[in-house]
Amino acid sequence: MTKENKIFADKRIGIMGKGGSGKSTITVLLAKAFKNYGYQVCVLDADSTNIGIHKALGFKKSPSPLMDYFGGAVFSGGAVSCPVDDPTHLAGSEISLKEIPTKYYSQYQNELFLFVLGKIGDKGPGAGCDGPISKITRDLRVREIGNKHVTLIDIKAGLEDSARGVITGMDWLITVVDPNTAAIQIAADIKNLVHQIQAGELPSTEHLESPELVEKAKKIFREAKIKKSFVIMNRIKNKKIENYVKEKLNEKGISPIGVIHEDNSIPLSWIEGNFLEGIKAKKDIIQAIKRLEKVIKEQQ
Repeated sequence: MTKENKIFADKRIGIMGKGGSGKSTITVLLAKAFKNYGYQVCVLDADSTNIGIHKALGFKKSPSPLMDYFGGAVFSGGAVSCPVDDPTHLAGSEISLKEIPTKYYSQYQNELFLFVLGKIGDKGPGAGCDGPISKITRDLRVREIGNKHVTLIDIKAGLEDSARGVITGMDWLITVVDPNTAAIQIAADIKNLVHQIQAGELPSTEHLESPELVEKAKKIFREAKIKKSFVIMNRIKNKKIENYVKEKLNEKGISPIGVIHEDNSIPLSWIEGNFLEGIKAKKDIIQAIKRLEKVIKEQQ
């Protein structure tokens, strides 16, 4: 990939996987690599429980959550509802850097931007459902970042956000798979879910009493942007483990686009709250991006 290439410009890439697979690490590595290729990178921290990605990206302070900007979650008397109960598009979800207060994002020059969508750890009993964060994840669009920007979305662990329709607003998905059976199965489930959406399967709407809401929910899935899901293997210690995980993925019809080998500096960076350098992982993530670019070009 060269700096003149704009294949990822104005695209949204969701990063998914099981808990502990390394989604945030892959998000940070991708952000740094895309920035080095000349993209303006917008990172959306859409994980409702994980913390620390701002430090891994090199920011001293985390921005205020966009949940506050949009008026708070419905469970606490706010305006943001859960997309399962209320699929209606989030009002005002297209935001401009010229209009939004600077406390709601962190910025490095004009190259890297970080938005935190919301956290539920401090919301207290009864307010811990993160469905409203999923709605912001699904609908948020940040404008005026640049004419060559890519949005990377660190989605919370598991499949729940997929069921809420979050992935309908992505162009591509990357599932992070560490050497774990559950991680491999989630990758297969996400792949199948993308295929189902592309085949025209619609969401469950039996719980919705209003015909208008039913139609809105179906419309979101009919107009889904998602093109394909990919897999990056992470925390691979040796060739034996790499071959075994690849074999298991191949059995499910999945060919990974990249392998991130174990880098002992990465967990240390997370524990200490330092900038994530990932010297060994840099080369691996570049190869993964090149492979991703190749596959996308072949499909166009």
